[in-house]
Amino acid sequence: MTEVRPKAGASALWERDAEIAAIAQAVDTLCADRTSSGSLLVLRGEAGLGKTALLAETRRIAEQRGCTVWSARGGETLRSVPFNVVRQLLQPALISMLREEAREYLGDWYDIAGPALGIAEPGERHADPQGVCEGLVAAVRRLARRDWPLVLLIDDAHWADQETLYWLAAFAERLDDLPVLVVVARRPGDISGVSARHLDAVAAASDHPVTTLSALTPGATAGLTRATLGEHADAAFCREVWAVTGGNPYETVELLAKVQDSALEPVEAHAGELRVLNQSARGGGLVARLEQLGIDATRFAWAAAILGTGVTVDLVARLATLEHDAAVRCAELLRSARILTAPDPASNGGSPADLEFVHPLIATAVYNSIPDALRRAMHGIAARIVTDSGRGAAAAARHLIEVHPDDDQELVEQLREAAREHLAVGAPDAARRCLERALEEPPRPEVHAQVLYELGCATFLTAPARTIGHLRAALGMPGLDGDLRVDAVIRLSQALLHNDQMEEAVRTVEAEAARLRPGPARMRLQAVQFMWEGIHAGATLAPDRSERLAELAATCTGRDNSERALLILRGFDAMMRGENAEQIVELCDRALVDGRLAPGLGWTDSEWGVELLLMLAGVYAYTDCLDRAETLYNEALHAYESAGWSGGHLALAHAYVGLGHRRRGRLEAAEASLRESLRLAEKVGRGLPLYWTATCNLVDTLLARGHVDEAWAIAGQYGFAPPYPSTIVLPDPRSVRGRLLLAVGRTEDGINELEAAEKAAATRGHHNPVHVFCAADLARALAAEDPERAARLAVDVRRRAERFGTDTALGEALRLAAALETGQRAVRLAGQALAHLESSPCQYEHAAARIEYGILARSASDLEQGLAVARSCGADGLAERARTELEAGAGLR
Repeated sequence: MTEVRPKAGASALWERDAEIAAIAQAVDTLCADRTSSGSLLVLRGEAGLGKTALLAETRRIAEQRGCTVWSARGGETLRSVPFNVVRQLLQPALISMLREEAREYLGDWYDIAGPALGIAEPGERHADPQGVCEGLVAAVRRLARRDWPLVLLIDDAHWADQETLYWLAAFAERLDDLPVLVVVARRPGDISGVSARHLDAVAAASDHPVTTLSALTPGATAGLTRATLGEHADAAFCREVWAVTGGNPYETVELLAKVQDSALEPVEAHAGELRVLNQSARGGGLVARLEQLGIDATRFAWAAAILGTGVTVDLVARLATLEHDAAVRCAELLRSARILTAPDPASNGGSPADLEFVHPLIATAVYNSIPDALRRAMHGIAARIVTDSGRGAAAAARHLIEVHPDDDQELVEQLREAAREHLAVGAPDAARRCLERALEEPPRPEVHAQVLYELGCATFLTAPARTIGHLRAALGMPGLDGDLRVDAVIRLSQALLHNDQMEEAVRTVEAEAARLRPGPARMRLQAVQFMWEGIHAGATLAPDRSERLAELAATCTGRDNSERALLILRGFDAMMRGENAEQIVELCDRALVDGRLAPGLGWTDSEWGVELLLMLAGVYAYTDCLDRAETLYNEALHAYESAGWSGGHLALAHAYVGLGHRRRGRLEAAEASLRESLRLAEKVGRGLPLYWTATCNLVDTLLARGHVDEAWAIAGQYGFAPPYPSTIVLPDPRSVRGRLLLAVGRTEDGINELEAAEKAAATRGHHNPVHVFCAADLARALAAEDPERAARLAVDVRRRAERFGTDTALGEALRLAAALETGQRAVRLAGQALAHLESSPCQYEHAAARIEYGILARSASDLEQGLAVARSCGADGLAERARTELEAGAGLR
C-alpha cells in the first residue's frame, strides 16, 4: 500500500506500487539499449480499476526518460470503424510527415498500408486483409526504429476495432528484434469471437504475466479519502466510502468529488448519504443528474455520445441543432458537472477534439440513455454531416448502419459505396456489416440480387460457407444478368471449391453453361468446369472428357481469355496424361501474348483465379521448360508481395517457387522456399490444398537431399498422410508418400502406397512418368522379390516416357531400366540415361545418373563429376554415395 499522500492527479494509483515498478523497469530496459528486444505489458481489470491512470503514469515515466510516446483508445461505439485505433496510434508520426516523405519512408508498403492508415487513396482492387496487416506491421516497425525509444499505449483494447486487433496480434509476435514497449489495457470479458481470439494472442505473445488489477483495500480507500477530504475524515465515514464503491478507484474518486461539491462533512453522521451521492455518478442516477442540467445540455451530451470521437463544440452544435453560443454554455456546464472534460493534449494524438467524456462508463451511460428512435435519427444526421464534410461513405458508415430501416434507396447506395471503400483498404468484415445493413432497408428488387452478390464477394476471403448462401440467394433472384451473372456463378463455384465441395462446384458451372447459347460466356463457364474437373483428385472423370476438351481447344486461336484458358486447360490435361510434350508446349504457348500472360490473366486478376496460371506453369515445369516455369513462379511471388497479398496466395507462390527450384535441382533453395511457404500456410489453415502443396514438395525435397529422418519428421508434424486432398497436387502426394515409406524402411507399407498411387493415376488417365513416378519406385522396390513384375513396370515407364518425349522422362526411364539389369547391358542403359539427363534442366537427376553410371562403369572421372554436381545441388545423400565409392577406389579407372 502507498503510505504517503499521492500527488495531485495520482489518486487512482493507490496500491499500484508493483504495477508501477514493473512499468518503470520495462521503460528502463527499453532505454538502456537500442538493440534490446521489445516488450509487451497487458493490464486487465474491470471498469474503473485504474487502467487508464496506469497508462497515464506510463506516459509520465517514459517521457521523463526521453521516450517518444504514442497512444490510442478503443471506443464502445467505434468498434465498427476499421483501423480506427491503429490510425490514432500513428497520428503523431503521420502528421509530422509530408505525403512524399511518407511514401519514401514506407517504400513498397505505402500503397498497401497507406489506405488503411488514411494517408493514401485506396486502389480499385479488394485489398488482402493479411497483406494490409503485414504492411501495417512493417510500417510500425520502421517508424519504431526511427523514433526509438518508443512506447505504444493502447487503452480500452476490448473496444478496439477488429482490424486493429488483427494488426496488434501480429505485431506482438514480432517484438523480439524491435526495441519498443507496448502497453495494452483491457477489461476481462466484454468481447467475443474473432476479436477475443486476437486479444488472447496478444496476451500470449507477452513475456510478462498479464497484470490483473484488483479493487482498493479498505485501508487504501481510507487513505485516498483522507488525502482528498482531509485527515479529519473519520474511520466510519471511510469504511462507508469503501462499502459503497466496492473499492473501485474511479467510483471512489467520483464519490469524493461529490462529497466536496456538496460540502458534506466526512464524519459518521453523514455516512448514510454516501450511497445516494454514489448513485448520481452512475447509470440511472447519472442520467437523472444530466437531465437536471436542462434539455440543451442533455442534447449536447447525447450528440457527443453519438459522435464518440473528434468531439468539437461546432460539430456537436450542428448535430444537436444548437446555436453556437448555447453550445458553448452547454459544454461548460457539462465540464462543471464532470461529465465532459478537455482531452489531455499529450495523449490525444493530434485529434481536433475539444471535449471527451470523463470516463467511458459515463459515455456508455449517456449513449444508452438516448431514446431508441432519437438515437437512430441522430446517427442519420451525423452521417449527413460526415458526408457533407467530404470524408466519404466509409467514414459515415458507422452512423449509417444505425439508422432505422425505411426503404431509403439513397442509404442503400451509400452503404454499397462504403462497402467498396472498406474492401479497398482491406476491411472485408466492415464491408459485410454495411451490406447486411443495406439488405435490411431493403434494396429495390432490381438491385437486391446485386447487393447479395456484393455481400458474397465481401465474405469470400473470410467465410466461404456464408458466401455460398449469399450467392445462391442472389442467383435465385432477378437482377443478375449477362457477365454479372456469369461472374456470380464462377464466384459461387470458387467458394464451393474453397469449402471442399468440389463436386458441387463442377455441377454449378456445368448447369449454368447448359443454359446459355454458344458464345464467350458459355465458353468461359465451360473452361471453368474443365478447370475444376482437372484439379479434382477424387472425381471419376467422364471417359470422353479429354476428347471433348481437345475438340473444344482445337477451335481456339487464343483471341480472348476464354480461349486462352481452354488452351491452358487442354495443355495441362495432356501433360497429366503424358501426351507428346512438344505439342503440349505449343498449345500453352498459344495462350500467351508475345510470350507473356495476357491482360486480365495476371496473377492478381480475379476473373480466372490463380489455379489456371498454376496449371500453365506446371505444364512448363514438367515438360522441361523450366525457364518459363520459373519466370511464371517468380512473377507470382513478386506480384503478391507488391500487392500485399500475404495470405494463401503468397504461401502458394513460395511453394511453387520451391517446386521450380526442386525441378531445377537447387535443393537448398527449394527447401528454404518451401519452409517459408509452410510458415505462411500455417496462418491460413491446415488441410487446404496450398498446405498439401508445400508439405508434399518439402518432403520430396528433403528425400532428394538425403535427409530421410527430417523428411519423416516433417511428414508427421504437418500431417502428410492419408486422407489425401480433393485437389491435384504437384508432384503426386501418394507417390511422394510411398517413396518416403520406402526410405524409412517400411517397405511393405511403401509398396502398398505406391500401388494405390498407380491405381489412382490409372483411373484418371494420368500417365506422365515424371509427375506420377510411383511406377518407377514400385519397380525398384519389387526388383528382388518379384523381378518379372518389376520388369513389366519398367517397360510401361519407358513406353510412357517415349510417348511424352522429354529428356528428363527418357533419362529417368533408362535409369530405372539400368537398375534392373546387370553387366554391360546395365552399363549401356546407364550411359543412355546419362546422355538424356545431361541435356535435361533437372540437375539432381543428372547428378544421380552420373554417379550411377560411374559406379557401373567403374569410372572415377564420372564419380568425381557426379560428386561435384550433387554438391552444387545440395544433394547430400548422392554426394555421400559418390564420395564412398571414390574412397573405396577398388577397380576404378
